[in-house]
Amino acid sequence: MSRLTDRTARRTATVRRKIKLAARGRTRLSVFRSSKHIYAQLIDDTKGTTLVAASSIEKSLREGAKTGANIAAAKAVGKLIAERAKEKGIKDVVFDRGGYLYHGRIKALADAAREGGLNF
Repeated sequence: MSRLTDRTARRTATVRRKIKLAARGRTRLSVFRSSKHIYAQLIDDTKGTTLVAASSIEKSLREGAKTGANIAAAKAVGKLIAERAKEKGIKDVVFDRGGYLYHGRIKALADAAREGGLNF
């Protein structure tokens, strides 16, 4: 493994460990950002299951967006994950940025999820 991969894995693990300690039973909103798309999922850590997921790969989002790797796509994914969480009755979550800086697409997704009704 390269040193960059080691640092990234360590940073991700540190963030996730702190999130799980602070969660106190709340669902975790985990975000993954690739060079072409952005993904979000709500995870119940007590059971280890994914409750709700949304991504810029989905057909409904691909039709409206030029690309899945910009702030507009991140906002759309944030709104979609908030809508799906409401359907499942989930309001309070803990935001897991996954080692990414809270900036750009990650921030846009979080703000859109907040506007959609999620509390974190």
